[in-house]
Amino acid sequence: MITRRDLLAAAAALAALSARAQQAPTQAELLRFEPLGQVTLIHITDIHGQLMPMLFREASTNLGVGEARGQVPHVTGEDFLRAYGLPRGTAMAHALTDVDYVDLARRYGPMGGADRIATIVKAIRADRPGRTLLLDGGDTWQGAWTNLQTKGADMVAFQRALGVEAMVGHWEFTYGADRVKELVAELGFPFLGGNIQDTEWNEDVFPAEAVFERGGVKVAVIGQAFPYTPIANPRWLIPDWEFGIKEEKLAARVRAAREAGAQVVVLLSHNGFDVDRKVASRVPGIDVILTGHTHDALPRPLQVGNTLLIATGANGKFVSRLDLDVKDGKVAGFRHALIPVFSNAIAPDPEMAALVRRVREPFAADLARVVGRTESLLWRRGNTAGTWDDLICDALLEQREAEVALSPGFRWGTTLLPGTDITAEDVWAQTAMTYPAAYRTTMKGEMLKAVLEDVADNLFNPDPYYQQGGDMVRTGGISFTLDVAAPSGRRVSDLTLLRTGQPIDAARDYTVAGWASINQATEGPPIWDVVFRHLAKGPVRAEPRNDVRLRGA
Repeated sequence: MITRRDLLAAAAALAALSARAQQAPTQAELLRFEPLGQVTLIHITDIHGQLMPMLFREASTNLGVGEARGQVPHVTGEDFLRAYGLPRGTAMAHALTDVDYVDLARRYGPMGGADRIATIVKAIRADRPGRTLLLDGGDTWQGAWTNLQTKGADMVAFQRALGVEAMVGHWEFTYGADRVKELVAELGFPFLGGNIQDTEWNEDVFPAEAVFERGGVKVAVIGQAFPYTPIANPRWLIPDWEFGIKEEKLAARVRAAREAGAQVVVLLSHNGFDVDRKVASRVPGIDVILTGHTHDALPRPLQVGNTLLIATGANGKFVSRLDLDVKDGKVAGFRHALIPVFSNAIAPDPEMAALVRRVREPFAADLARVVGRTESLLWRRGNTAGTWDDLICDALLEQREAEVALSPGFRWGTTLLPGTDITAEDVWAQTAMTYPAAYRTTMKGEMLKAVLEDVADNLFNPDPYYQQGGDMVRTGGISFTLDVAAPSGRRVSDLTLLRTGQPIDAARDYTVAGWASINQATEGPPIWDVVFRHLAKGPVRAEPRNDVRLRGA
């Protein structure tokens, strides 16, 4: 049984890493760990194609609704620091919050990088020979220009070189069913999808689970893809596959794994944190949920009953290590570390560095091309807004001659500091995807409100099983009030057209520009070309706006 002592030990380890206030940690400090038990799980997730070190600012707004209101991971900024006892200005405070972001980013430098992740993984394996299991939570093959140009092959090369032993998916499916099958055939390890069945025979498309023996312990890993992939992303790319949470099917798989002798059952999940918290409360027998999709990074596990939830963040900023002590056929104790991948502190692994250079070389000139400059912080992550999204919306309004702009609330995308050149790679880090057309259409005011209400319900439904992921759609040219606690269909009010200051007329047609439509054959230039033309006009300054007024938070 997992005890309070285990949780206190996790807190002490975090405090030790944060003890040297205002000083950058060393590689030895980042990797220091007292091993425990027979099994070590290593978790990465939501890397979104970021092979190079980068900056990624954590959210300043991450709202929880229903039972999740005010609970982690829906705690940000100073509240997050207090919740975990992290001193302001430390490396861990910088890695995990938006507090003092610009100053601390300049002090501690970029994070992530495939070659630094490889160094960490190799060190853990050297520390625990025959006991480690490296698992990838998905959203790995998409998010960068090299991913799009190679249709995910660059990231498969990274995974194979790193020695990933199982993965699940979400944005992977946006390459289409045929391409996904091609890449899966090249992996050399299981692509799991216990909740993916074909629409004709209801048979599993991919293996539901994989069984490993580590340190003399039998470990069953069950895979869960993002349940709402055909809703959040184009169904026409995967027309013959169905998804879903499928709680009863999952519970049956857990029981079967236990009956087959599994001493540890791991759910490798891309459900999102709140969904996994509910799963943990309703599906018995899961020891560990390695959660992904919502990009949350938590420095300590969250325990729900006898299940540990591990959240490892995004973009390669962190690697999670979880040691498990198994006695009498069950988990009796654990030790955990959320390892921040500070690129200036961790030595690059030469073999992985060479691979990254090789896969990027054909695109190097395009990636490095300077397309603009920013005088303000450009960031994306947040429930309702991001300055990168404001820039994209401004480009849509101007270049597509629209009154209203809509930009999807994607969580992926890197950060740029003020006074920085913007390269093509920076723009592609926000926009590289397989359905990038920037459309221009007309939409009645009534429909515009309905679109906003639908997205708000997907995000703020009090039942996690009805939350379909992402952040609130970003808007340009309009303002509105968003009451996250209001009932479905009544969350959005005070819709106003900014150019006139007049309320949105339900019966009037408005010219609307947007991108990433899930409808097949959407026409328009790729969104990155729209942004390039906008940036060519001169330096940009995108300060946070108050176009969305929050209530009920």
